[in-house]
Amino acid sequence: MRDPPPPPPPLETGGASSPRDVMTAASAVSSALIHQVAEKVEGLGQFVMKTRRTLKGHGNKVLCMDWCKDKRRIVSSSQDGKVIVWDAFTTNKEHAVTMPCTWVMACAYAPSGCAVACGGLDNKCSVYPLSLDKNENLAAKKKSVAMHTNYLSACSFTNSDMQILTSSGDGTCALWDVESGQLLQSFHGHAADVLCLDLAPSETGNTFVSGGCDKKANVWDMRSGQCIQSFETHESDINSVRYYPSGDAFASGSDDATCRLYDLRADREVAIYSKESIIFGVSSVDFSLSGRLLFGGYNDYTINVWDVLKGTRVSILFGHENRVSTLRVSPDGTAFSTGSWDHTLRVCDDCYFLSNLTTLQPRVTFLVTSCNVCCFSLFFFFLSDLGLRMRTQRMKW
Repeated sequence: MRDPPPPPPPLETGGASSPRDVMTAASAVSSALIHQVAEKVEGLGQFVMKTRRTLKGHGNKVLCMDWCKDKRRIVSSSQDGKVIVWDAFTTNKEHAVTMPCTWVMACAYAPSGCAVACGGLDNKCSVYPLSLDKNENLAAKKKSVAMHTNYLSACSFTNSDMQILTSSGDGTCALWDVESGQLLQSFHGHAADVLCLDLAPSETGNTFVSGGCDKKANVWDMRSGQCIQSFETHESDINSVRYYPSGDAFASGSDDATCRLYDLRADREVAIYSKESIIFGVSSVDFSLSGRLLFGGYNDYTINVWDVLKGTRVSILFGHENRVSTLRVSPDGTAFSTGSWDHTLRVCDDCYFLSNLTTLQPRVTFLVTSCNVCCFSLFFFFLSDLGLRMRTQRMKW
């Protein structure tokens, strides 16, 4: 008969690995901001962005824009009542639709690139199929999909052309079937106008985030229609929300002149991007493809670029002659486009810098605590070595 195994050593109550020390360290980290945890991460330094294309054709304020998945075409909507599809390479207009109302506040490209959706003060979301015939009358093929009781503020196709999400000034969001126009799910929880929404980036994701005039950012389950998380740290209207590329966090931009980052697993705000010299509101936000940069369009006519980890501004872009109303990074991350109240859209980039950033990968984790249980939450710290291999194929602007 074998001898029984020796008893385990007694649990230590002191030392670096004791439960008390682990809980103390976890508690300290869980209340830290991201720039404090990333203190030893190398900064990005300053860089210069360039405007590569200027798209002119709208007769009034540009209010919204979206990229096609082909990384070349852009759809934009304006206060002049027009929706225009552009070739961003050549700056040519491929399609133009005149809506029955002014202030077309929302537009979106379908994932297939074969249709666009738009709406505004008509309280509707209309879908227009696109064709190769640029002279075809798109208005004749218009399909009214969604109907709210107040203006349409934002719209976004899900991962197919068959469903679309909308938000409205009536304080609700809704999921619609494009073919039948049937309401599939409604989302009630905001106490004022809903101004923006963004769908989770995962192909199997069933959540989206919305922001509004009640200063809240709500995360919704599309299957149940329930609000599963809510964040209320802004001091004014939330004009824009955008998921982090991994889907584990999102950023928001507000009239309080700040951008903020929220970690969905830690269930809290982890960063504020602001400067005392910035006193104008943020109208639109978006991430670089890696998530290391956060772009913000401001009402003082500028685009500020923030280092997500360090919380510092690494660049500022001038050029627009009125407030920047919309901003989106291209699907491959090599450029971004902005729309402004100066009636123009601009396509900007810093090809070398942005292309290197697309190779950065998640690296570090930090602790969060909940109900006295210590658990790990993966966060977004990246390799700061910009000498990594550049992609051989990239957009030539």
